[in-house]
Amino acid sequence: MGLTDGLNPEQKKAVTAPDGPLLILAGAGSGKTRTLTYRIAYLISEKHINPYNILAVTFTNKAAGEMKERVRSLVGENADHMWVSTFHSACIRILRSSIDLLGYDDRFTVYDTDDQKAVMKNVCKHLNIDTKRYKERTILSEISSAKNELMDPAEYEKYVFNDFTKTVYLRCYREYQEMLVRNNALDFDDIIMLTVKLFKEFPEVLEKYRERFKYILVDEYQDTNTAQFELIRLLADKYRNLCVVGDDDQSIYRFRGANIRNILDFEEHYPEAEVIKLEQNYRSTQYILDAANSVIANNEGRKEKRLWTDNGEGRKPVFNRFDTAYEEAEFVVSDIKRHSRDTEYGYGSCAVLYRTNAQSRIIEERLIFAGIPYNVVGGINFYSRAEIKDILAYLKVIDSGKDDLSVRRIVNVPKRSIGNATLEKVQDYAEARDKSLFAAMCEAGDIPGLGKAASKISVFTDLIGVLRAYRDNASLGELISQIIGLTGYEEYLKDLDEEKAEDRIGNVNELVSKAASFAESRPDATLSDFLEEVALVSDLDNADMNSERVVLMTLHSAKGLEFPVVYLTGMEDGLFPGYMSISSGDEEDIEEERRLAYVGMTRAEKELIMTCAKARMLRGETQFNPVSRFINEIPSQYLDGYIPKKKKDPYEEKSYTGGFGSSGGSYIKPVVRKNEGTKSSASSNVKPVFPKNTFASLGIQKGSEKVTAPASIDYSVGDRVRHFKFGAGTVTSIVKEPRDHKVTVDFDAHGTKVMYASFAKLVKE
Repeated sequence: MGLTDGLNPEQKKAVTAPDGPLLILAGAGSGKTRTLTYRIAYLISEKHINPYNILAVTFTNKAAGEMKERVRSLVGENADHMWVSTFHSACIRILRSSIDLLGYDDRFTVYDTDDQKAVMKNVCKHLNIDTKRYKERTILSEISSAKNELMDPAEYEKYVFNDFTKTVYLRCYREYQEMLVRNNALDFDDIIMLTVKLFKEFPEVLEKYRERFKYILVDEYQDTNTAQFELIRLLADKYRNLCVVGDDDQSIYRFRGANIRNILDFEEHYPEAEVIKLEQNYRSTQYILDAANSVIANNEGRKEKRLWTDNGEGRKPVFNRFDTAYEEAEFVVSDIKRHSRDTEYGYGSCAVLYRTNAQSRIIEERLIFAGIPYNVVGGINFYSRAEIKDILAYLKVIDSGKDDLSVRRIVNVPKRSIGNATLEKVQDYAEARDKSLFAAMCEAGDIPGLGKAASKISVFTDLIGVLRAYRDNASLGELISQIIGLTGYEEYLKDLDEEKAEDRIGNVNELVSKAASFAESRPDATLSDFLEEVALVSDLDNADMNSERVVLMTLHSAKGLEFPVVYLTGMEDGLFPGYMSISSGDEEDIEEERRLAYVGMTRAEKELIMTCAKARMLRGETQFNPVSRFINEIPSQYLDGYIPKKKKDPYEEKSYTGGFGSSGGSYIKPVVRKNEGTKSSASSNVKPVFPKNTFASLGIQKGSEKVTAPASIDYSVGDRVRHFKFGAGTVTSIVKEPRDHKVTVDFDAHGTKVMYASFAKLVKE
């Protein structure tokens, strides 16, 4: 049996292609890894190329290990003599032998992320950089981007011009790099940048490796950045035996620095290149591929190809639009149960994909209530996420203050410099008097030995007191938003990890939506009732963890995977593609989102079910979004279920010409309408409404106290008014304060309440 037996004609053509540049455009599910592996085996066993002269590069150690094992299974131990590694592993090997030419010792250290942060902290301190204005992680991200574009500080300076912010980044970059050199250390991006520098400045070193690696193969070429492209170009420029494999339609890591032009412009850099397209798909059925082909065809920046399969037509992809996100989740979960009950596809055959992590919350809840086990891939269960636990801990302390564990969790979140030794003294005081930890904190001034720490504790307890007062006059959603605003929690998340902050803030906003939904469904419920429901929802003990599990993951996490049944949720303009991509005006942003949709659709082997909701709660507000443009790009003959009609939704405003797609088209601007009977606010915009001196006493940052209070109110003492939560009542007092009106109302059913007019929103009867 020959080596190429069992390969399809195009795979065989790619495997046996002659020397010279070779671009293998491998569509989703087309056997890319197999083709690349057989290409290496063919070079060794049929063309008798010395394995010593072969370099195969991929992006992960796991992929490199698997590739080497596959080649070994085909050609035996000869495979051990070639280099199969990641970009960074290969470059480290090169630098160990020659980095002394660049002024480094060959026993250099590679700094990880924590090391980089520590260096940048010292840099900012030395340069007197205001880290509240210029975040250390933001500076490191800018430096990383510069290095990926092969810009050292001198090159970066040319890019700065008169931009003051970039001038600050430049100062930090210079100092940071000097510190690395003094410490004989490289960061992750230096590894490739310095290898390129070594090759350019010392031609004899480059010549050595050109002679060594006469045949170079690169996997996932669409994900390479500028530095990686230049590295490979330098190595391959002499013999030009460069084989790259990738799919421009699956380039979804632009935010990490991937440059899709590397694969799109391959023939410009190598005019003599042979291009072979792998279009036969072994994963999906034809209807799924037809739908995916129709979507991706709208991208202008791509190589033309169309996937096909011998797997049969299969079932048409299904699309359903529901009134609410809750109904969408109910459908997904009930359909998963149907598959498990009536088909061969158990829980482990089903994957639920979404654009953002926050979307998993409502799906997780419905799965838990249905007793269906699941795994969140690339993340953790919604209610187990640190940011959600933080906010829930605040709510528990506000509710009763008897939960010592919750008090300990939030006392330094955000940081308040209350040390463990101080907490132990308070704990001892509490135990000696049979009090809760929080109750003892309220008596901090009476606890011996606390010194200045007592005032820090008082700031915390005063904050809880303010929030408790607010609890009595606001909705749950507003209370959570107020916690976020008063504590500066968003800034805290950004300080922790700016790269992950947006996702974490999205999760917190989803908790605001959960609270608003809860208040809408149970208007008389208390904070205790809400905490009780959340505790029940987040309890996974009732799920059968020994059986197969449904997989939940973001679309980015799904790349490279496949499942018999795929649910692609949240297919709405504004969510997928997101508002930022739509409003940026950059067509490349939309094309990247479209590639992500294509990746999601081509994960499905047998069934693809796509869903969206007319109304979805985001940050506590009900938002009405039109159907995703990606759904509208699928011809009706490839879809089952509800086919959206391109007409104005009664809840949507006038459409306007967008120019967002390759042929222009229109985009329906969503309308945000607040829930009736439910107060809600976006955490990112919340401004606390309390007298100015209240904030000063709590040590709250400037800016937090900026509010928009009514200049006047249309009711007076003695008037009858109505409150959304407490109903009808009589105004008994109005006090004009510097920033708002403090109003006292004797409510018919709820007694006397004191509140501020800006949030009370009392309506005169």
